[in-house]
Amino acid sequence: MGGSRVQVNKSHKSRFSSKSSRNLHRTDLKDKSRISKSGGNVAKGARAARLQHNRMVREQKKVALLKEKRATSGSTSPPRVIVLFGLSAAVNVDSLAVDILSLLSKQGAGAAFSTVASSEYKLRTTVLKAPYGDLLSCMEMVKVADLVAFVASASSSCEESPSCYIDSFGSQCLSVFRSIGLPSTFVLIRDLPTELKKRQDSKNTCMSSLASEFPEDCKFYPADSKDDLHKFIWHSKEQRLTVPHWRNQRPYIMAQTVDMVVDDGNLEKCTMLLTGYLRAHSLSVNQLVHVSGAGDYQLTKIETLKDPFPLNPRKEQDLMDADEVHDVEVIRSLAPDPEKQEPLLVENIPDPLDGEQTWPTEAEMAEADQKQKRLRKRTLPRGTSEYQAAWIVDDTDEEDLDSNDEADDGMILDKQESDFPDQEGTNNLDLDDDQRSLNLKDLDEDTDIDSMMMDGETLTREQIEDEIQKIKNAHAEDEEYPDEVDTPLDIPARKRFAKYRGLKSFRTSSWDPKESLPPEYARIFAFDNFARTQKHVLAKAIDMEQENRDDCIPASSYVRLHIKEVQNSVACKLCSLIKTVPVIVSGLLQHESKMSVLHFSIKKHDTYSAPIKSKEEFVFHVGFRQFVARPIFSSDNINSDKHKMERFLHAGRFSVASIYGPISFPPLPLIVLKSAEGGTAPSVAAVGSLKSVDPDRIILKKIILTGYPQRVSKLKAAVRYMFHNPEDVRWFKPVEVWTKCGRRGRIKEPVGTHGVMKCILNGVLQQNDTVCMSLFKRAYPKWPNHRSPILDA
Repeated sequence: MGGSRVQVNKSHKSRFSSKSSRNLHRTDLKDKSRISKSGGNVAKGARAARLQHNRMVREQKKVALLKEKRATSGSTSPPRVIVLFGLSAAVNVDSLAVDILSLLSKQGAGAAFSTVASSEYKLRTTVLKAPYGDLLSCMEMVKVADLVAFVASASSSCEESPSCYIDSFGSQCLSVFRSIGLPSTFVLIRDLPTELKKRQDSKNTCMSSLASEFPEDCKFYPADSKDDLHKFIWHSKEQRLTVPHWRNQRPYIMAQTVDMVVDDGNLEKCTMLLTGYLRAHSLSVNQLVHVSGAGDYQLTKIETLKDPFPLNPRKEQDLMDADEVHDVEVIRSLAPDPEKQEPLLVENIPDPLDGEQTWPTEAEMAEADQKQKRLRKRTLPRGTSEYQAAWIVDDTDEEDLDSNDEADDGMILDKQESDFPDQEGTNNLDLDDDQRSLNLKDLDEDTDIDSMMMDGETLTREQIEDEIQKIKNAHAEDEEYPDEVDTPLDIPARKRFAKYRGLKSFRTSSWDPKESLPPEYARIFAFDNFARTQKHVLAKAIDMEQENRDDCIPASSYVRLHIKEVQNSVACKLCSLIKTVPVIVSGLLQHESKMSVLHFSIKKHDTYSAPIKSKEEFVFHVGFRQFVARPIFSSDNINSDKHKMERFLHAGRFSVASIYGPISFPPLPLIVLKSAEGGTAPSVAAVGSLKSVDPDRIILKKIILTGYPQRVSKLKAAVRYMFHNPEDVRWFKPVEVWTKCGRRGRIKEPVGTHGVMKCILNGVLQQNDTVCMSLFKRAYPKWPNHRSPILDA
């Protein structure tokens, strides 16, 4: 009733006031005469500190961005490397390189790559032309590229690829480049129509077809006229370059010239001289360097030379002096300090006396005598005392001892299960498991199979085709029946599988990582804490960069490296390769020359159809480094410290490849190449990345012995064809058996003389079921015969 007469009070006027102003009227409890100070000053101080911190962070980012811009596009920055890569065979990269170089400088293009300095664009550029069909050269160029310009032809049409502008080789290279890490990318479109409407339609068609193959920020430019190239150069100059993270961790040089000086004392080795711009980080003369494909070396000298391509034009007098002298000017020269220079330590030299023991004590000698007495059992007349037995001469010859094939090979049996307890064959009991494994090393065919490449020179073409077919059949069989092996008829199973053992649980059972290591483990290095070591090494490299030490050459300098003790054959090979392939020299961090066990996360490449078998020889491209390795493959089990070995690298899934190789600190990309026979170009077998460096990673090879039920009676069954003699049944009696239908059980006793055994299961066994036994042994990669792939190129 009183709608409009309802009382409306005024709102409180402290709506926009702060908390501090509201508390001004309050008085202090201790001193009523004065007004208390609010605690807002503390909040104001914290807010001011927070604002100051944010302001400092912004300033640091501005300084870092300005420093990066000056380092990449300033007058003192090294020339920007632009790689021109044709997406199909119809693209003419040479003509595009000539047009770009003529626009930047009056001089034309020289060899496969040339460097020019343009005062008009205020830009120094090195243009590389990727040769079509040469995958290795394209990979090396992309590793050092600051900008990759993919060139497409609007008039090309390839039926092999879904995109009509990329052929099979271009698609393969694109996938490899993505695995390495793409820097800043552009797409240049050539051969567009002259008519305006058709030109725009053709450009839009090309852009829509290629957009899914490149990053989202990739830009497309027409590249037919000088105006188009002028626009492209300006845009590429102003754009902030992005490079892969792994490339910013180490200094590197793309060599422009390679020379060699033969040593007087050693005619087989020489000093190699490489000249180029130092990039990414400063390089110390005491640091080790890696020459791609050739190996790791020490430096004897680093010379800082006068820049041959200055951005500002030189005076005419300087040009005349340069023409008269015909030599480069050395600005600074550094020599290594013998005390600070990092040694070229590749392998650990084991001490042959390291495993020797001291003189045994009396207690140890007495224990050994008692053990010897227990092991040397003889058949003696009943009632013979120990004193009388010492006078009895053993007439058994050694030939009779060795010819006893019915011996039990050191297996400890209960007397209740032995048919003849007084006539035990104990001739081999004094041999431990390791010695027996060494004696039976030749019998382990699956583990010690060498690569087929070793015998490729002596085989005929038909024999090589048969070997390839056998590998393909083994690959197909491994996919269908993994890990299943047949027990040999001519060799006892306890000898054939002497290195194997059973596990109660693959996930929880213990396995000592230091047990029965191969001799190669004495030559490698290991870390107590790899993550902590990596953090320390990277921090040390950053400190060396910031300290501006006297033994370091700053980045962006034009330098000449003197690399000592290089083989003459390697140096001659590099001198010939510099004409077509960029020779890369990268600085190594601490410990990166030493050998260890490296693990890579790896996946088979889609274009490689041949089976990839463990322990085959491959060329590993890890960042800037190249070396030969023979990996083994395994699964990545995150729930256990043990990992199952895989005989083949199967397509469509990731595996872990373990190799003996030089230590590297992740992240680093991996490209695995398989060298083809007959001198043809290598093919990409797999791609991946570095996972860890850990010699203690346990990789177990699993085999499954199978048997078939002969008679089934409730929970008991007689199983045959798993073993062929009762001694083998007694040897493997402690190992658990299982069936493919989910039953589990144990071996009770052998039946008869042909290897039939009685098993007790936890359920009724079906007649068509298969009884299996899992055995494991630790597997290791193969040591490579050589590490430098450059001589195989």
